[in-house]
Amino acid sequence: MPIAPSSGLQLDRYDAEAIADRYRRMPLRVWWRGLGIFIPMFMLYLRMWWDAKMGRSAQMAQKRAQEIRQLLTKLGPAFIKIGQALSTRPDILPPVYMNELAQLQDQLPAFPNEIAFQFIREELGADPLEIYAEISPNAIAAASLGQVYKGKLHTGEKVAIKVQRPDIAEGIALDMYVLRGLAAWAKQNFKFIRSNLVGILDQFASRIFEEMDYIHEGQNAEKFARFYSQQPGIYVPLIYWQFTAKRVLTMEWVDGVKLTDLDRIGSLGFDSREIIGVGVECSLRQLLDRGFFHADPHPGNLLVMNDGKLAYLDFGMMSHVEADQRYGLIESIVHLVNRDYEALARDYVRLGFLDPGVDLDGISPALAKVFNESLDVGVAQMSFKNITDQLSQIMYDYPFEVPAYYALIIRSLVTLEGIALAVDPSFKVLSLAYPYVANRILTDRSPELRNALKDLLFSDGAFRWTRLENLLRNAKSNQDYNLRETIDQVTDFLLSDRGEYMRDRLVDELVKGIEVATAQRLPKSFRKMANTKEPGNASQPATDTSFDRLAAIWSILQQDRQLQPLDIVPIAGRILMKPETQEMGRNVLSQLAQRALARIIREMVLRDEREAASKSASKTSARSIPLATGAANPAPVGKHLSRQVNGRSW
Repeated sequence: MPIAPSSGLQLDRYDAEAIADRYRRMPLRVWWRGLGIFIPMFMLYLRMWWDAKMGRSAQMAQKRAQEIRQLLTKLGPAFIKIGQALSTRPDILPPVYMNELAQLQDQLPAFPNEIAFQFIREELGADPLEIYAEISPNAIAAASLGQVYKGKLHTGEKVAIKVQRPDIAEGIALDMYVLRGLAAWAKQNFKFIRSNLVGILDQFASRIFEEMDYIHEGQNAEKFARFYSQQPGIYVPLIYWQFTAKRVLTMEWVDGVKLTDLDRIGSLGFDSREIIGVGVECSLRQLLDRGFFHADPHPGNLLVMNDGKLAYLDFGMMSHVEADQRYGLIESIVHLVNRDYEALARDYVRLGFLDPGVDLDGISPALAKVFNESLDVGVAQMSFKNITDQLSQIMYDYPFEVPAYYALIIRSLVTLEGIALAVDPSFKVLSLAYPYVANRILTDRSPELRNALKDLLFSDGAFRWTRLENLLRNAKSNQDYNLRETIDQVTDFLLSDRGEYMRDRLVDELVKGIEVATAQRLPKSFRKMANTKEPGNASQPATDTSFDRLAAIWSILQQDRQLQPLDIVPIAGRILMKPETQEMGRNVLSQLAQRALARIIREMVLRDEREAASKSASKTSARSIPLATGAANPAPVGKHLSRQVNGRSW
């Protein structure tokens, strides 16, 4: 006998007003569920209040965090999802609670096969055994929103069949209605709550409703494949649309090993560290290139296939980062590397973390305190988790409001780093991330990243050659690195209107370098006239080593096997033919000529002064010698006077 699952609520997307209209007419049901939520939460609140009254909040924080995790698991799917979302919200929870909620498991007992098979009949129009050649007698996995069966199509392909839980939309909609009411009440009565809890709940509910629409998930999978499956080492399973509907998803079955099963991966002959590197690279492309990213890359959703490729599964929770947000994130990395914490604080305003009217005076020193020690060991050696934990405390202490997209980014990267550390405790995600960022900064044509390159290479008006060397070295280790493209795009920017500032500074650097290089090859007498420092002088300014820096950069470029020596000729010719290059050359020659002329004039004036001083000293000396003494030698007196004329030592 078929079972008729109730489906009183029919919504294609989350609609807070429609849900409110429905449940206002069901006060008893709302109150019953509200009490089921409120009473255990209130009892937990009383325990935490007593801890604070007794002065033991810090000692009991870990225990209370565990109680919250257990309570959310007991309250059901919506609360499990909420807990997972809160684990990435440092503006709402302190770090100890975030870390505990990050352990929430998105797993529940399976529901009866009869209900699952009826959903398949209702959605696909036929009995499961008619649609599929084979289907497993029981679910092989069950999560909060649905469960999965293994099957085979009549054409022979192995498939995974995901079926939605019964009444899931009804239950989540009711929970969201109750929680919205509690959130509005809490926001009004607890002044320490800075975040817009109702808005956060609405964003979160929208994502859950998207996850419950398997057509939307299938579209996400195909979009993900279109963007990222061309990357070597990445695989995305196929969607079988003729067997997919809103509550049933049929996709290609992927045989593989969990990324954290190191022994089995090793037995297949693959290096887990290299595969993790592929995953990190893919995540960076998602976040900083396309902006469309997988927000739930836990070990169950990442499988190592028999051919060594990394397969992504479960595309229900996806998110998008807009272009200006992506560029803002990269610029914030540049400001972090420069230790420009005032600019970094302004980046947080631009990215939506801080209200434009917030006083940033206290935030910049707090950021400096977090990052300075980590930067001393180098960007590539920084632990993303440690930095995130420290930032979380700042965001909790100061008036930050974390945007939804950033919370999902943090969840994605922290999860990925956790997997990486399980593979190799010494693994540093940022050591792989920085080469990608370096390559983007060198090759991206966007105005935002061209300005970021300028900010990175110039500090206090001086050109930072070491940073250019580091960018090139790091970019070379990125698989997308292309020296021709790097040279083309950097020179295009340098020779554009927006690169005028860089051209002016480079002209100054070249003039100084030519003067130093020339002076070092002159005899000492000429070097003295040129008024330059002697080679090896410790007081020689850093700008005097410009040609040494150029030589180091040239050495880096020569190591690139994509570029042969003869390839330099057309590139150099194209650059030299640019009017801006020729103008730079004229400016270099003009400045060299002006400086040389100034030195000649100065030397002539000083020589006249020396001669006049010498004559004056000779006359004075002659008058001061007693005639009766005869031929006394006046040279020491004349020499002494000539060395002191005009306060100079000649």
